[in-house]
Amino acid sequence: MILKGSQRGGAYNLAAHLMNEHDNDHITLYEVRGFVARDLHGALSEAYAISKGTKCEQFMFSLSLNPPKDHTATEQELIDAANRAEEKLGLSGQPRAMVFHEKEGRRHAHVVWSRIEASTMKAIPLPHFKNRLMSLARELYLDHGWELPEGLRRDGGKSPLNFSLAEWQQAKRLKLDPREIKQSFQEAWKHSDNAKAFKHALEDKGYFLARGDRRGFVALDINGEAFSVPRMLGIKTREVKAKLGDPAALSSVDETKQTITRKVTDHIHDYIDQVDAQQVKDMEPLGEERQRLKQAHRTERQSLKTKQQARWNAETRERSARLNKGLKGLWQRLSGSAKTIKKQNEREAWQALQRDQQQRDDLVKAQMQDRRKLQREIDKLRRKHIKDRQILARDIAQTMRMSDQIERMQSQEREHRQDKSRTYRGPSL
Repeated sequence: MILKGSQRGGAYNLAAHLMNEHDNDHITLYEVRGFVARDLHGALSEAYAISKGTKCEQFMFSLSLNPPKDHTATEQELIDAANRAEEKLGLSGQPRAMVFHEKEGRRHAHVVWSRIEASTMKAIPLPHFKNRLMSLARELYLDHGWELPEGLRRDGGKSPLNFSLAEWQQAKRLKLDPREIKQSFQEAWKHSDNAKAFKHALEDKGYFLARGDRRGFVALDINGEAFSVPRMLGIKTREVKAKLGDPAALSSVDETKQTITRKVTDHIHDYIDQVDAQQVKDMEPLGEERQRLKQAHRTERQSLKTKQQARWNAETRERSARLNKGLKGLWQRLSGSAKTIKKQNEREAWQALQRDQQQRDDLVKAQMQDRRKLQREIDKLRRKHIKDRQILARDIAQTMRMSDQIERMQSQEREHRQDKSRTYRGPSL
């Protein structure tokens, strides 16, 4: 299970992000513990209010738990992982909220703790939390018998799931998967031996190498969106410099933007718009099917929830009826049978909770099978769209190179005419 955590503030934004139904098929607020409020916005607002009595700005710890792609995690597996992370981080007993997300046929969880310890009004320190989470993630993979991903197998590295929030937001703004962007950079890097080769390889994928404001390497797409080359490659800046040399030899970001604007004609923009529009149109039927399936699944879950609640209430009344009142109740307590009945009630209540949880997990697994069938069709279409964009990027790069050649030829021709003009002075008198 990939674990990614961060210390942070921004209670309102985090609550809004975790309860965002637009980007998720299903959201379940599973637990709110240690807060007066029973909803996520209220709970995180409480954490913020308490933090105002301290100097701590990053008063929360947010953790995402992502099971392997081919595994549907049960509620209990996610809860157990959250509990182990809580102990590992030293956050045992702290107020927390837990949310389950389902998206694209996968289920994952988010847990948020308050870092402020009420008795001392101090923030709990979290030294080396990334290493602790990495170690726990490896333990979880081994405990469950899951195949270790490359990053955990080396006991280091970065999982492809662990993109920063900024990277996700940037990719969403461009309507791309961040993995697609990173893959483009990594493929260009893999097949390049020097700066010139890397520059051309990037251009074939629609990105243009430039010098960043801090003399680092960045690449711009045709819309002027800038990407840090080391970050996209997942390596250190010094490794990039060792292969590409001094970035001072490159054009600045502003100069590169001007070059792109000059060379990308209206015709190319129209072509890009047509490709984008066609891809949206291709995705519409699958999007409609996704919405239909999501609504049907929500209806099924609500029906199960209603039936489980009604059964729980009936079983609770039945268990309560076993304990008599008045003289009969007194006799039960004196004879010791009341204690036996209470233990039986507790055991049956626990079994009922386990039964209900199993039913929810079974329903989720069945629904995810349907959702994954649809997701395979969506992924197939996405791969086609990626290929289309790669072809488009190559066409644009070739057009821009041709434009460069034409400009050089025209420049050489002008210089040639000027040289001839200076050489010819006319007939002498």
